[in-house]
Amino acid sequence: MTGPGGNLPPHPGLVGGPVYLDYNATTPVDPRVAEAMAPYLTDFFGNPSSSHPYADTPRRALAEARAEVAGLIGAGPGEIVFTASGSEADLLALRGAALASGRHRPHVITQVTEHPAVLETCRALERLHGARVTVLPVDRDGLVEPATLAAALAEDTVLVSVMAANNETGALQPVARLAALTHEHGALFHCDAAQAVGKIPLDVQALGVDLLTIVGHKMYAPKGVAALYVRDGVELEPVVHGGGQEYGLRAGTENVALAVALGTAARIAAAEFTDGAPARVAVLRDDLHQRLTSALPGRVHLNGPQKNRLPNTLNVSIDGVLGHALLATAGQIAASTGSACHSGTHTPSPVLTAMGADPARALGALRLSLGRWTTPEDIETAAAALIRAAAAR
Repeated sequence: MTGPGGNLPPHPGLVGGPVYLDYNATTPVDPRVAEAMAPYLTDFFGNPSSSHPYADTPRRALAEARAEVAGLIGAGPGEIVFTASGSEADLLALRGAALASGRHRPHVITQVTEHPAVLETCRALERLHGARVTVLPVDRDGLVEPATLAAALAEDTVLVSVMAANNETGALQPVARLAALTHEHGALFHCDAAQAVGKIPLDVQALGVDLLTIVGHKMYAPKGVAALYVRDGVELEPVVHGGGQEYGLRAGTENVALAVALGTAARIAAAEFTDGAPARVAVLRDDLHQRLTSALPGRVHLNGPQKNRLPNTLNVSIDGVLGHALLATAGQIAASTGSACHSGTHTPSPVLTAMGADPARALGALRLSLGRWTTPEDIETAAAALIRAAAAR
């Protein structure tokens, strides 16, 4: 098996298993990333803050990793803060900006289809710090209308947080326009780009964002490492106090191995953009969609925008079936659905219902997300399995 570019060996974690179409949930660790980080788990164990020779190599590796992550998004190395997860990076951005503003009741704006890492942090800001939070609606494609944001901005607004790409539908928000509106009112703009960084080219200067979240396990690095871009001059309240690491914003001895992993993943992603990887994945995604619609005429409905979405993401509902039941029947595929299961009861995705989808359509949704090791053969296998399972119901 080869990757979309035809030059990748099979990934050892995928050989012999079902077709993996859940890259938006997590990605397999790229063997090149694992190889790069391994020496920092064994040979180069020194604390990068120490002053003796054992610290030299880890310190240089940490600086190089910071530069590689920065280079992927058009930032400066000094604007990258390593964290342990995207949720922590979102917390640092939202709580950090709200508390650093000095306002008694800071106003924070977000939107209804954000990841829980943002929505729950906003609720915590309301509960613990008296913040005033506005949650914007989205249109039927899952997008925030700039006019809606403009109407919500107020004199006391300190931060707006809108994701780059939705984790379920792949919908790409008009971040640059929203950020520009935010800055007109003197507020900061945070973008959770967990699903976008590494999948599409992003430049923080072109977007005009002040804060941007990057997540390692969404881009072929291990779980447990992420980063927050903090534009030079932006003040945040630290999320962890202590020894002053990460520019005083997140104390604790740095995990050099994981930082190296994220830096290596960023370098590989940048090279793939040059090689046209997003376009290749989009061709495979569209082939999967076409196979489904041709075999199940009138029954397959796209959730989210037709064009303005991630190249790897296909979210569809199939009439007459429940997503979780369909995947249970199509055992050759590992993917996600448009529902959440709580105590054996399935509920529709809040993202799809916020977009206006009726409960039946939301419960029938499948999130099929492709990645670096998805092949044309995988698409053929997955389409056939889904078609058989849907036709039998």
